[in-house]
Amino acid sequence: MWPSTRLTELLRIEHPIIQAPMAGASTPAMAAAVSNAGGLGSIGAAMMNAETLRKTAEETSALTNRPVNFNFFAHEEPDLGAYDAAPMRAALKPLYDEFGLGDVPQPSVPAPAFNDEMLEVLLTLSPKVASFHFGLPAPHAIEALKARGTILIGNATSVAEAVALEKGGMDAIIAQGMEAGGHRGTFLNTGNDMGTMALVPQIVDAVTLPVIAAGGIADGRGIAAAFMLGADGTQLGTAFLRSPESAIPAPHKKALAERADNETRVTRLFSGRNARALKNRLTEELAAFEREAAPFPSQRPLSGPLAKAALAKGSGDFHSLWSGQAGPMAQEEPSAAIFERLRAEALKRLTARP
Repeated sequence: MWPSTRLTELLRIEHPIIQAPMAGASTPAMAAAVSNAGGLGSIGAAMMNAETLRKTAEETSALTNRPVNFNFFAHEEPDLGAYDAAPMRAALKPLYDEFGLGDVPQPSVPAPAFNDEMLEVLLTLSPKVASFHFGLPAPHAIEALKARGTILIGNATSVAEAVALEKGGMDAIIAQGMEAGGHRGTFLNTGNDMGTMALVPQIVDAVTLPVIAAGGIADGRGIAAAFMLGADGTQLGTAFLRSPESAIPAPHKKALAERADNETRVTRLFSGRNARALKNRLTEELAAFEREAAPFPSQRPLSGPLAKAALAKGSGDFHSLWSGQAGPMAQEEPSAAIFERLRAEALKRLTARP
């Protein structure tokens, strides 16, 4: 057993290890496997509508009665009226022609940021934990969720963001280093590129809340190192992507198994916001058009049809192959087995005597 930490006490879990809430990858089966093993499983609910959120919560509740985290995006809605889509649409046109997709669509918003409609659904579900990416939800949402007893977690990529999250009412803070896969949670420091090793101890020193280390952690050594840096817990995402419970398509899993350690890139081409993914045709052939990407999340309707068309042919050339820098360390195992291996490796390191 782990010695108690502030995070295990706060979340009422046995082991201070969180499975990251990866939208499009995490599933009720994955989250339940981790929660049932004594960690905190998570559901990436950011791109869900109200009906899908309810259904997913019901499926998860049927698999576990332990705490599960539901994650949402708290970004500002984009101003498409101020965006010129012509350069990006022109850059994508040859690729659309290659797949016979017709005209490149205009940018649009595929799903809103966390709003009052989703808040009402969440309040009826009364989850034990909710987390937010890209900043804080509205103050009235924080107050309402806290009144229901929901523990709130925010994501920081800098000390300033961590301080803002503490002042804004969060109960714990994820310190997300630049090594992390998927979207950077940045909301105050555009372009911030601090690594986990430097970020975690500085956030630990700056706030009084439990700090959760994330980014580039994929085995027990990384978990143990995070505790040496002062973290109260860790969050891992890429480590679970090759599991059978992961919802990512086969080409994505294949790429994770085959790519080298230096084959990721931070790009805006998939969604309009900085996110780390494995390199593919989209990231390399359109690299010169990064600045022309539509504001988040309205780039998705532009890149999405290409990803779908390529996936239909068994290719991940245009799919968002999210991966952290520790991607090659991910193993093809069930989520419960991955969690147990991580837990055992970390505990062995932390309890070893010199």
